[in-house]
Amino acid sequence: MNPATSQSVMSGEGAGWTPIAAEAERATKVLHPESLKLPRPTRRRIMTVANQKGGVGKTTSTVNLAAALALHGLKTLVIDLDPQGNASTALAVEHRSGTPSVYEVLIGEISLADAAAVSNQSENLYCVPATIDLAGAEIELVSMVARESRLKEALNSEALDQLGVDYVFIDCPPSLGLLTVNALVAAKEVLIPIQCEYYALEGLGQLLRNIELVKAHLNPALDVSTILLTMYDGRTKLADQVTSEVRGHFGDTCLSTVIPRSVKVSEAPGYGQTVLSYDPGSRGAMSYLDAAREIATRGAEEGTA
Repeated sequence: MNPATSQSVMSGEGAGWTPIAAEAERATKVLHPESLKLPRPTRRRIMTVANQKGGVGKTTSTVNLAAALALHGLKTLVIDLDPQGNASTALAVEHRSGTPSVYEVLIGEISLADAAAVSNQSENLYCVPATIDLAGAEIELVSMVARESRLKEALNSEALDQLGVDYVFIDCPPSLGLLTVNALVAAKEVLIPIQCEYYALEGLGQLLRNIELVKAHLNPALDVSTILLTMYDGRTKLADQVTSEVRGHFGDTCLSTVIPRSVKVSEAPGYGQTVLSYDPGSRGAMSYLDAAREIATRGAEEGTA
C-alpha cells in the first residue's frame, strides 16, 4: 500500500468513502443522540451570552448550544432577552405581541413557568420568548425597585426546579443597557462569542470592564467562564491571528472548538430551526455539538476538580 492510499484509509477515505457518506455519518450522530449522552453538570449552570458588538454569533451560538445539549439528554432553557426575538424565531417559539414573554416576567406579571414554551427542536428544550413589548422594558425598569435584579428574582431556584432544567442560556441584546445588566446579575457565568475577524476585540475591553463592575457591586459570583470563537474562515491568515491572540489572552477559558463560517448556520433561523435540525450533517452543526460537549464536560468536572 502506497503512502497516499494508507493515509486515505486511515482518515476513513477508503473505497466506500464519499463526502455525502461522511455527512450522512455525521448527521446520524446528531439525529440519534442515544449514542452520545452528555454528562449533567454538578450544579445548575446559568450562562449569559453577551457581547455588545452585533453580528458576532450571540443568538446563533445560544440556540445551537442549547439545542445540542437538549438533544443529548440535558434539559435546557433559553431566555430571549433581545427585543428582536431572533432566538425565539430560531427555536420556532411563538413571539407575537400578546404572547406570554420575558417582558411580563420582568415586570412581575407572570411566573417563569407561565412564559416558558417547549421548542419543537427537542422536548428537553424550553424558551422564554421575547416580544416587541420588550423594546420599552428598559425605560419601564428604570423606575422599578431593584431594577437590576428583576431577572434574577424570576430565575429563582423554585422556578427553575419547576422546569427541572440543567442549563439556562440568556441571550442578550447587542448593547450594555439595563437588559444586559439584568442578565449579568442573574447568571454566574458569562459566555462571550468572539468572531475571528479584524474588529473582533474592539469593544471587548468595555464589556469586560462592565462585567467587573457588575461583579464588584451587584453579583460577586459572576465570572467569564467561556470564550467561543465564531465565524472562523480557515482560508485567511487573519482568522488564525485573531484565534492565536484570543487564546493567548484568555487561555483555557477559550473552548478548543472553533465555529466555522457557514451558510447552513446562517440559513437555519429563516426556517425556524437550529442548524442541528436544519442540516445535522453540516460542519456548523458538528462544531456546535463539539462545543456543547466541551461545555458539558467542563460542567461535570467542575465539582471533581
